[in-house]
Amino acid sequence: MFEKILVANRGEIACRVILTARKMGIQTVAVYSDADKDARHVELADEAVHIGPAPSRESYLQADKIIAAARQTGAQAIHPGYGFLSENAGFAKRVEEEGLVFIGPKHYSIAAMGDKIESKKLAGAAGVNCIPGVNDAIETAEKAVEIARGIGYPVMIKASAGGGGKGLRVAFNDKEALEGFTSCRNEARNSFGDDRVFIEKFVEEPRHIEIQLIGDSQGNVIYLNERECSIQRRHQKVIEEAPSPFISEATRKAMGEQAVALAKAVKYESAGTVEFVVGKDQSFYFLEMNTRLQVEHPVTECITGLDLVELMIRVAAGEKLPLAQKDVQRNGWAIECRINAEDPFRNFLPSTGRLVRFQPPRESMFASDTSQLYGVRVDTGVQDGGEIPMFYDSMIAKLIVHGTDRRDAIAKMREALNSFVIRGVSSNIPFQAALLAHPKFVAGDFNTGFIAENYAQGFRAEDVPHDDPDFLVALAAYVNRRMLGRAAGISGQMPGHGVTVGEEFVVVNLGAEGNNTSQAAMVRDYQAKSGSSRVETGAGSYEICSNWHLGGARIRGTVNGDPFAAQVERGVGRNPMAIRIAHNGTRLDAMVLTPRAAKLHALMPYKAPPDMSRFVLSPMPGLLVEVAVQPGQKVQAGERVAVIEAMKMENVLFATADGVVGKVLAGKGESLSVDQPIVEFV
Repeated sequence: MFEKILVANRGEIACRVILTARKMGIQTVAVYSDADKDARHVELADEAVHIGPAPSRESYLQADKIIAAARQTGAQAIHPGYGFLSENAGFAKRVEEEGLVFIGPKHYSIAAMGDKIESKKLAGAAGVNCIPGVNDAIETAEKAVEIARGIGYPVMIKASAGGGGKGLRVAFNDKEALEGFTSCRNEARNSFGDDRVFIEKFVEEPRHIEIQLIGDSQGNVIYLNERECSIQRRHQKVIEEAPSPFISEATRKAMGEQAVALAKAVKYESAGTVEFVVGKDQSFYFLEMNTRLQVEHPVTECITGLDLVELMIRVAAGEKLPLAQKDVQRNGWAIECRINAEDPFRNFLPSTGRLVRFQPPRESMFASDTSQLYGVRVDTGVQDGGEIPMFYDSMIAKLIVHGTDRRDAIAKMREALNSFVIRGVSSNIPFQAALLAHPKFVAGDFNTGFIAENYAQGFRAEDVPHDDPDFLVALAAYVNRRMLGRAAGISGQMPGHGVTVGEEFVVVNLGAEGNNTSQAAMVRDYQAKSGSSRVETGAGSYEICSNWHLGGARIRGTVNGDPFAAQVERGVGRNPMAIRIAHNGTRLDAMVLTPRAAKLHALMPYKAPPDMSRFVLSPMPGLLVEVAVQPGQKVQAGERVAVIEAMKMENVLFATADGVVGKVLAGKGESLSVDQPIVEFV
């Protein structure tokens, strides 16, 4: 067994590998860029080596620097994690040639499966179901349109070396095929250094289901059940679960056996995943093979009780797999939510900056420890006060739950999301909560188009109806009463002028553009020591009891005897009196006033924000890579104005109306903040 391994990655996956290595008694070496010098993976590792500037192409993608770091520290093996160099056959070969061990498949297996065109030919030869399409690289956009017509729309245009949603477009007509081909080529060239593109039929109402494999150097390969990954936004997975609520036992077996046949055909060692697109009739077709550990591997670890990182390390060290196909278990139901730094209410634009507060829910399962199951696990590479840089992907953490069945897992996940506190950057937690509450998701009735169909206009606060909105009002009144209780108890108050607290309140719901609504709330039987009160509002009565302390972002307790968890924030926006309550993905911004103060507040005029319609504003923090207009230029609605790069994705800004450019207020290469003006129209 290795004595020391280098982890050639960052973030949560680097931390995940380090924890298993520590459990196995193996020392670890972290590598880090300028942006990650204070990152969690650097703290967790036994040693750390600086490998360059923040952009990944100058640090984490530098094979020479990583191999030099391994040599310098005496590491015997390199674990690549996922992303970066994990599926780079050239890197795997270099590692082997340097006398080190690559903790992953052999370079020839990566090469065979890493090329989407060649992998389809190999899959077909191995007896794997393949999707109709043209598997040869296409040279021109016009040829792409011709081929797309021949296959029949809709088609999928894919970069041969693509992954992670990059270099992929779905086209429903000639125009989309023409534009999609050009975009795919450009994204592929910039992200992977390989601009080959091919086309295949797009299966409508498809499910994305993948089979987890593990193989050893003695030729043994087994499959560890499947994962359901159909909940995707722009081809990137949002929620994953194991097993799938859709496929039958016969389909599971057939998919697993075909995946194993393909792995054996390329002499596959280590962990890998074969991805299938599955039609509504359970017909399934090979998509691609990921020759690495997947982001969503924890759900498989939960239902099988296996540590996949440990198995990867043992196989790389030459050990035989410790189990056969008949020994693979499938216990309970696991769900993973990807918690990303993006604002769901602003079309999921990236959100970077400092994590002012980062308080995950209470964990009862842990990465690398498969003895603790049926609970909550958080895999993350960040910590309180850490930074979310703009140079890497947007994932903050992975929230994993394991339940006895699917209903139990959904309930656990909803409760865990309620307890997950993130401040300083926006996160997609409200969106995740909405998905988990959606009747079709709960019923298991969805496909890869689920998000596009149900949130076609984007995601709005009203898309998360609360099952008991009066509870949010009651909780706001309760929190306010607790704060007043402290004010009333402060010593040294002048006799006759101390704070006195009544029972009657009005909760003013702060709507957009001053459209406020009010609701009366009575807070009775307030007990300062036990933290209990009875709140009457609307048609409901809520007995709330909590040991919440003022200033705490998370409030836990019981309501009418049932446990609950919610989040509290004071001083929202520019209103220091506002209280924000968040629960089950729904947010209430309110002021809790006495009846007299509420009457006076209703008389206050609404102050409208300044009109910024003449400006093109940066919708996110990022790097301005292009300004496509000049002062005096006439611009039509829909015309390209600027391009901003953030978290490895390019975002194009278009003019929303016809106009003439007055001033260009930001220059190429400038780092932009949210809502920073870029162009002013006259």
